[in-house]
Amino acid sequence: RRGEVMAERWKINRAGLVNFWYYDEEIFNFSDGRMLLRGSNGSGKSVTMQSFIPLLLDGNKSPERLDPFGSKARKMENYLLGENGELDERTGYLFLEFSKEETNHFMTIGMGLRARKSQGLNSWGFSITDGRRIGIDFYLYKQMGEKIPLTKKELENRIGSGGIVCDGQKEYMNMVNKLLF
Repeated sequence: RRGEVMAERWKINRAGLVNFWYYDEEIFNFSDGRMLLRGSNGSGKSVTMQSFIPLLLDGNKSPERLDPFGSKARKMENYLLGENGELDERTGYLFLEFSKEETNHFMTIGMGLRARKSQGLNSWGFSITDGRRIGIDFYLYKQMGEKIPLTKKELENRIGSGGIVCDGQKEYMNMVNKLLF
C-alpha cells in the first residue's frame, strides 16, 4: 500500500547459554533472523534449539516441551545438574537477543535457572531493553578466578532501570509478549 509505514520488527540476532547443559558459555549468531546448526545425530542440535525457542518465548519449563521427542524423561534440572545428577547445585542462563536493523537497537529476553539437588528448580525471567548486549557490555556472571553466574539479586542490580527481572511463567510470558509482539 502506498504511503503506509511498516512497523520495524524485531529479528533474532543471537542466542546464548551460560552454565547450561554442556556449555560454560556459548553464543550462537543468527544471519537475518536465521541460523543453521549442523552435526551428527545425538550431537545436541535439537536439545539446543528446544532450550531456546519454546522455553524463552513462553517460559514453559515442562519436560515434554524440552525433549525433542516429547518425552517427560528429561527435566530442566538435568540440563543444570547433569543427566545423572553429578552436581549438587548450579545456576545457568539462556537468552535471545533481538535487533532492529534500521535503528541498530538491541533488546534481550532470557531466563535464569538455579537447580539444587532434592530442592527443585528456581527460575526467573529478565529483559534488557536499554541496548546493552550480553557478552559485549553486559555479563551474566562475575569473574572471580572463574566465571560465577549471577544470582537473581545480582542480576536485578546489574540490570537496574535498563530492563526487568520477573518471577513466574505468567509474568515472564506477559513481559515477552509486551516487548516482542
